[in-house]
Amino acid sequence: MKILILGAGKMGSFFADLLSFNHECAVYEIDPKRMRFLYNIQRFTSLDEIDSFRPELVINAVTLKYTIEVFKQVIPHIPSDCIISDISSVKTGLKDFYESTGMHYVSTHPMFGPTFANLGALSSENAIVINEGDYLGRVFFLDLYHRLELNVHEYSFDEHDEAMAYSLSVPFVSTFVFSAVMKHQDAPGTTFKRHLKIARGVLSEDDTLLREILFNPRTKNHVEQIRAELKELIQIIDDRDENALNNYLMKIRSNIK
Repeated sequence: MKILILGAGKMGSFFADLLSFNHECAVYEIDPKRMRFLYNIQRFTSLDEIDSFRPELVINAVTLKYTIEVFKQVIPHIPSDCIISDISSVKTGLKDFYESTGMHYVSTHPMFGPTFANLGALSSENAIVINEGDYLGRVFFLDLYHRLELNVHEYSFDEHDEAMAYSLSVPFVSTFVFSAVMKHQDAPGTTFKRHLKIARGVLSEDDTLLREILFNPRTKNHVEQIRAELKELIQIIDDRDENALNNYLMKIRSNIK
């Protein structure tokens, strides 16, 4: 298959390395320096170069802020029967955009990074394939993710956004709070250092991703649950209530079993 990958960031480069030995692949990236370590792959820096390549599948791996914009730039340069796809963590507006193009499409979310995951060992990681769109496109990514030994789940666009509202907003907001009250430590403990590493990873994400997660209409309810738990914990601390603390610890330990 002829595959065009848009963007040579961490995930774009990952897919380029992964696919280039079994498929004829090209990467479109406006910054040629980002492609200097890509191997066995064609490198495009202008839209006109895409015309003669005629891809059968496009994987959009640019940052979330530019996903739809880059699609709009590239679509006039690809065949009408080409399958277009994204790997975005947030799918807001993508379904409507895809349907407006009249093209075959598939949407997936490889949930293995690249912030924290070991891209060379993915058997404990997850991926989501949206169960709407082109059948052959879904089959391609299902097969690819299964060969990587990922745990694969199929969701609709709405189900994906609901799942992400919880699985991203809760740890991200908790990280924001940690970062907001953090003070420099000359001799930090192990737990502090681990939280700090997580915070630096989360805050290195694109601001557009962070904004879309926070502004997801489903996020507010999860943040309010965090506020309610903090209120309960503050009350236990104020009362110095050992029984209440023991019950609280039992409750939260049961959540993480």
